Amino acid sequence: MRDTRESRLLLVLLIAIAFALITVDIRGGEDSPVDGARQAAATVFGPVEDGMSSAVDPIGNAIGAVRDSGDRHDRIAELERQNAALKAKLGSDDRNRSRVKQLDKMLKTAGAGQYGIKGAEVIGIGAAQGFSWTVTIDAGANDGLKRDMTVLNGDGLVGRVTTVGPSTATVLLANDPDFTVGTRMEKTDELGFASGQGDRPLRVQLLNGKSKVKKGDRLVTFGSQADKPFVPGVPVGEVIRVDPSGGDLTRNVYVRPYAGFTKLDVVGVVVEAPREDPRDTVLPPKPAKPKPTPTVTVTATPSGQPPADGADNGNEQ
Repeated sequence: MRDTRESRLLLVLLIAIAFALITVDIRGGEDSPVDGARQAAATVFGPVEDGMSSAVDPIGNAIGAVRDSGDRHDRIAELERQNAALKAKLGSDDRNRSRVKQLDKMLKTAGAGQYGIKGAEVIGIGAAQGFSWTVTIDAGANDGLKRDMTVLNGDGLVGRVTTVGPSTATVLLANDPDFTVGTRMEKTDELGFASGQGDRPLRVQLLNGKSKVKKGDRLVTFGSQADKPFVPGVPVGEVIRVDPSGGDLTRNVYVRPYAGFTKLDVVGVVVEAPREDPRDTVLPPKPAKPKPTPTVTVTATPSGQPPADGADNGNEQ
């Protein structure tokens, strides 16, 4: 397209429309008028993301099948093929071991909380439907997923389902600025609300401004009415900073989340809530405090002692 006045006006108009849609979507919240278009986009592009993730291996295999001509070149190509296949196998085994470990940890977390979960794999990040901290997973309505379901992994809370397509779903991560979840402190039961801050720690506003809280204290989800969007007892994170109370009605603390939002792979969507609140039972055991090392005091003794009075010092008189 030539750089004309008409093309510049068209570009400005498109940018203005985009910002208008973003504003309407943010102000609309869960009842956003753009939600229908977002769900339609998930229906259209979800299978594409899923298909692309599964197409990588066949493409790699096809490239590895190419051979050079000639006897010498054939031998070199065969050795290169065997080397590449061995590297691919080792890499695949490492990846599989990592996934098995993640899955095992997630199943233990779900078992501790009595959560019925549907396992899924993250196949996309930063979904095209918005400018949020989101991921796309390879499970959707066909797998029993619905909007406002809790998502977790072996470490703790990951987020909640916001958009569901037939075979994929979009998850809003807990560190998104639009994300809020009710929390409860371990042991003290102090209630609060955790909000995402992007790549910074979660900010938790405790309802009791005089609450006793310190670094290292842990939080879990408080739960929602009818268990949507959040089931109770899911580990959230650990307090790393406490603001002075200052006599205010509320108090802010900052929490390092257990889940690593930049390295998500295997996740679980809670499709069945626990019959009873698991309270703090899903939290991992606290590491044992190291035993103090006994201090041993060693007193040095001089190697040579001065001779006693009257003793022969070896000099002739």
